Amino acid sequence: MQDQQLRTPGPGEKEPLSGGLKQRHLTMLGLGGVIGAGLFVGSGAGIAVAGPGIVLSYLIAGAIAMLVMRMLGEMSAAMPASGSFSVHAERALGRWAGFSVGWLYWFLLVVVLAVEATGAAKIANGWVPGVPQWTWVLIFMVVFTAANLASVKNFGEFEFWFAALKVGAIVLFLVLGLLAIFGVLPDTDPIGMANLTGEGGFLPHGWSGVISGVLAVVFAFGGLEVVTIAAAETDDPARAVGRAVRSALFRILFFYVGSMLVIVTLLPWNSMTPGLSPYVAVLDRIGVPSAGTLMNIVVFVALLSALNANLYGSSRMIFSLAERGEAPQGLLRIGRGGVPRRAVLASVAFGFLSVVLNLLWPDTVFLYMLNAVGAVLLFVWALIAVSQLRLRRRIEREMPERLTLKMWAFPYLTWVALAAMGVVLVLMLLDDTARPQLLWSAGATAAVLLVSLVRELRARRA
Repeated sequence: MQDQQLRTPGPGEKEPLSGGLKQRHLTMLGLGGVIGAGLFVGSGAGIAVAGPGIVLSYLIAGAIAMLVMRMLGEMSAAMPASGSFSVHAERALGRWAGFSVGWLYWFLLVVVLAVEATGAAKIANGWVPGVPQWTWVLIFMVVFTAANLASVKNFGEFEFWFAALKVGAIVLFLVLGLLAIFGVLPDTDPIGMANLTGEGGFLPHGWSGVISGVLAVVFAFGGLEVVTIAAAETDDPARAVGRAVRSALFRILFFYVGSMLVIVTLLPWNSMTPGLSPYVAVLDRIGVPSAGTLMNIVVFVALLSALNANLYGSSRMIFSLAERGEAPQGLLRIGRGGVPRRAVLASVAFGFLSVVLNLLWPDTVFLYMLNAVGAVLLFVWALIAVSQLRLRRRIEREMPERLTLKMWAFPYLTWVALAAMGVVLVLMLLDDTARPQLLWSAGATAAVLLVSLVRELRARRA
């Protein structure tokens, strides 16, 4: 296989899609894109296995995500494209890699957007029991399909305000938590370090608990990749993606780690009820009225925000695949407003199928859909890292002026990130709870790789 010559659109060339996204849209997408139900609710499972050591679990998982995003930011700033890392993988490793990572990520997003619609429907059904869960899923899918078909600006505005609400909720939570820790709020006394050092200490289950915590929380960082996909639809993609990646990384880590530190400082780690949001437990502890309802509203918005972002990201990914001949050419049709409407409809199709699944199996469909995509994100991240290893030297050689955002300590930290992902995959294989997700995801990955290799062989024979 010979290396392809690197090429990126010049000043007079643009992506065929609309340029309707502004820097504020992209920045808020980067900040809010990964603040979702995985943090507000799923973090409870991590605390249960790691105790206060969950802070270290989030630091480790967040560090892996930060390294991947820095690599992706480097490539996307130099070569912005609506297909982002799928395009980079093709340039670095060949068509098989671009095909594989593109379709895997599309598969991940379309399943997860259906999962998010299901999660939001469960909450809405609790508020309005008279409306069945499947009806709520249908309503959400219709609303967000219409918004994404209209114009990319609609997506940007929806996501801006959704993300602003989530970021605002986290900031308010951190402020209230710190005031409670220092005994500033009414009827509170300074907490001190009792909950961090008592009940078995900071690492009640040792380092094995911290590692189990990493397995429980690492997938909560998925979603950041959409920033580099969206950057292609801004007026200055290279500058926009660089600013978005720089502004998002440390702030997101601050939100995650800061939240966990507040939670395990205020409450004994073993006092929280499984399945109940630890955020609700903290707000109840400091006397915020109707804490459960307030957090349910935030989680509801977070789920709809993620649904919106994943519909956008999946439609742009399959559009990019079609541009490169890796998906049906009919998906290239662009409607008014520069929106790839057929790509949007193809991506939302599984979401509408999930309406039927919710009608038939409302209590189990959520779990099965999650298992189907369990570890696909790690396979995608690994291909991003391998692509960056290949492309960095070629960018330096062929267009060094485009290297405006550099990966830290290249190539050493890239290898560290790859090794860390390998360790996580091995630990998932050894963990009884995580193993089914890994095996399902490995099967899906193997199927896509097999198809891509068969296509490659046929192309060579032709």
